[in-house]
Amino acid sequence: MALSQEAYQALEDIVGAANVSRDPAVLDSYAFQWLAELVRPNNSHYMPRPVAVVMPASTEEVQAVTRLANKYKVKIKPHATGWYHWAAPMYDDFDTLQLDLRRMNRILEFDEKSGVAVVEPYVIAAQLQAESIKRGWNCNIIGAGCSTSIVASACAYFGLGPHTYWLGGNADNVLGMEWVAPNGEIVRSGSLGSGDGWFCSEGPGPSVRALMRGSLGSRGGLGTYTKCAVKLGHWPGSTDWPVTGTVPAYRLPVDETFRVYTLAMPSWEAWAETYYKIYDNEIGYVFHRQFNLAGADLAPAFWLMYNDHTKTLSDVPEILKQPGIPELTEEMRISFQLILGGRSLAEIELQDKILDLILAEVGGWKVKRYCEQDMAEFTNVYLTRLGHKHINFVWAGGYIGSWMQPGTPDWVKDYIPVASAGLARDAAGGLLVQCGGDAMMGSGSGLPGGGATGLEQFVSYDPNDMASTKAGAQHMEDAVKDAVAAGFPPGKELIYMEMGHSDDKVWTRWAGAPQPFVFVFQRKIKEHYDPNDLGDREYNWLPAEYEKGGSGA
Repeated sequence: MALSQEAYQALEDIVGAANVSRDPAVLDSYAFQWLAELVRPNNSHYMPRPVAVVMPASTEEVQAVTRLANKYKVKIKPHATGWYHWAAPMYDDFDTLQLDLRRMNRILEFDEKSGVAVVEPYVIAAQLQAESIKRGWNCNIIGAGCSTSIVASACAYFGLGPHTYWLGGNADNVLGMEWVAPNGEIVRSGSLGSGDGWFCSEGPGPSVRALMRGSLGSRGGLGTYTKCAVKLGHWPGSTDWPVTGTVPAYRLPVDETFRVYTLAMPSWEAWAETYYKIYDNEIGYVFHRQFNLAGADLAPAFWLMYNDHTKTLSDVPEILKQPGIPELTEEMRISFQLILGGRSLAEIELQDKILDLILAEVGGWKVKRYCEQDMAEFTNVYLTRLGHKHINFVWAGGYIGSWMQPGTPDWVKDYIPVASAGLARDAAGGLLVQCGGDAMMGSGSGLPGGGATGLEQFVSYDPNDMASTKAGAQHMEDAVKDAVAAGFPPGKELIYMEMGHSDDKVWTRWAGAPQPFVFVFQRKIKEHYDPNDLGDREYNWLPAEYEKGGSGA
């Protein structure tokens, strides 16, 4: 497959010769994707190669490229900062243009009075947070870390993280979107669509936001988001961060109106009850079960190593033998991190007293070693900035996340033993990386103010070892079976796996879903906005022949 010279010249005319490429080496750099080896034939590290990569610099250029794609019947797949493999083309038998949006990297507006920022796709959370903090505001940073695109999480995918409990998820925070639909039409939501600026995401009339992003977003499967407005939240701390330390052991002194804790529980029942009490009492600013991602058997030692710049991964086995570490490991098996933020000394002292009462009622406690100054300051910068998230890959260069079904804390606690047992079973053969076992982690709440949570099982594999890679893929299959057998819906692993499934397999499964009309309705949206089928099924839609009674159902 190749793009015609006529079409390629037209792309150069739109964005400039320096901003379009079909060099095979360049194309392969985009096709090389994390998780590709779990879903691609022969466990290849490469998703399908695009026929060209285009870097537009404006909404108008995105629109022109999209219209050209319609003319030449070429699919398009936008890419901002990326994270999962679905940012890449997914079809081997269709020509696809990869839209790299890195030139669209500006904060266009910042309303200091109202706490609203308007951003382009390559503005990352770290960039927006830096501008927000010094003005007394803060932005929600998703679990994938501060190097991720604000537009992607607000418009195209999930938007939850440690800050969501206080600041809200980015899908909730979006106040207006600009969307270049696959047919080349520019669609604007809410007040923006009425010419009244970026202040309201809904109306007048039916919400266009539901068509543009829904709950999970289209993941690049239905056009390109070129800018959005996001609601910011109050930042009650210092507007100048006196960060100390050196890579990777950075530390941020704790403001006098903040408290930084790692809290431990005697049981999962107590864990769930603590979450409810935190919700009900409205305390806390950053709320996450984070450090367990390194594996419950190794996590306490790992983070003590990580917070000492003189240590390396090879020191973890020795740290595990140090006096008190085995006890600390057991103490932190059911633990999470909570940062309290107050607007005054009186408020933070009240929050602290409420937390102590909650802990007394459930039998929980503050983990002394992790609340000492060095670990508190490390936790403070880690969770407030979320700048270390690529630590997920530290053990062997590859990891997957399974489970993470959202629900109330007492519902989530019931799948934790199932997920833990499944990992222990799949790791017993030695093909998965032996890195501390159970690693269930997740945001304290997926809703502002609390109400729902979810825990993700981190499973490490070696992407350069075929047997280990196959074991990682098998774990995803097993996790689906484990969930269904225990009465839970499948988790994140099914979303990953679908990238490697045929259209027929995916559409047949959607046709048998409890509410298939959702996918039917989304087909009607696609028929209007994408008549030439430029997108892919990362936007979930069901062809007519797969409706109940059709040939595919």
